[in-house]
Amino acid sequence: MIDVPEHLAASLERFNGTAGRDFAARLPGLAAAFLDRWDLRLDGPCLHGVCALVLPVVRRADDTPAVLKLQLVDAETAGEPTALRRWDGDGAVRLLGHDEPTGTLLLERLDHTRGLGRVPDSRAAVLVVAGLLARLTATPAPASLRRLGDIAYAMLDRTPRALDRVPDPRHRRLLADCAAALREVVTEPGDRLLHWDLHYDNVLAADRAPWLAIDPKPLSGDPGFELLPALRNRYDPAETRWRFDAMTDALGLDRARARAWTLARVLQNCLWDIEGGRPPELEHLDIAGSLRDHGPAGPRPPVGPGPAGPIRPTGPSLPT
Repeated sequence: MIDVPEHLAASLERFNGTAGRDFAARLPGLAAAFLDRWDLRLDGPCLHGVCALVLPVVRRADDTPAVLKLQLVDAETAGEPTALRRWDGDGAVRLLGHDEPTGTLLLERLDHTRGLGRVPDSRAAVLVVAGLLARLTATPAPASLRRLGDIAYAMLDRTPRALDRVPDPRHRRLLADCAAALREVVTEPGDRLLHWDLHYDNVLAADRAPWLAIDPKPLSGDPGFELLPALRNRYDPAETRWRFDAMTDALGLDRARARAWTLARVLQNCLWDIEGGRPPELEHLDIAGSLRDHGPAGPRPPVGPGPAGPIRPTGPSLPT
């Protein structure tokens, strides 16, 4: 019997209401069913994120270590197997199996004890994310995925009402500038396969590659929309512009266009805050203020192994 962690059950209910609570109740039976259907045996304690239960397993047929991922299917997660198939292990975890009705995934096992978030050199970690994004966004997006253009136009429709709920005039002005930047690029939303959530804890070490991406929430769009997680996570205001320049250089992006899509991503996050009855997060506003006035002039930052040299993941591996 699989015990559902209390934090996971609470998170599922918080973000998904009754559907999340019901899914948490079904998880033990669902896990047991797929262990049997796919002939898997458990190989360690269960893990979890915000909305998914992850079980380390071994395929009995060939002793392949893997993980069984059980999650609710929603607009963000529905495209995960499609994206993983398209990447086919190039920069991302490899998909081994998928059950479409339930959204259950069987994935290549990476080493959850060696995540990029544990690398102490933040600039070196940024360059790892940039390198992965360059590989992932080189791929054209399948037509079935949600489109950034649709999301962007919906954001612009929601912005006027949200701004009326922001009491600080400086914050209103800044978010209005984010919306204005989005209007400049919204008619050309791009067609690359985006991960959408590539922060440091979504990068794990592996045997076949130093680092691989996990947990995509894919969509079709412009790679400039990918940069904010690496700016916001491990936030350091003194590094915002350096990180932005380093990533745009590694991805070969036009900085003005990438800045507009990054401001659009700030707007997206702030809209969620405002519509949820919360003030916009100050760190997002700080990032927007820093980039709004950041022009394209100046030397390009060096892109390479980083000031600490090549990153070699260290630490114990998950037992197999």
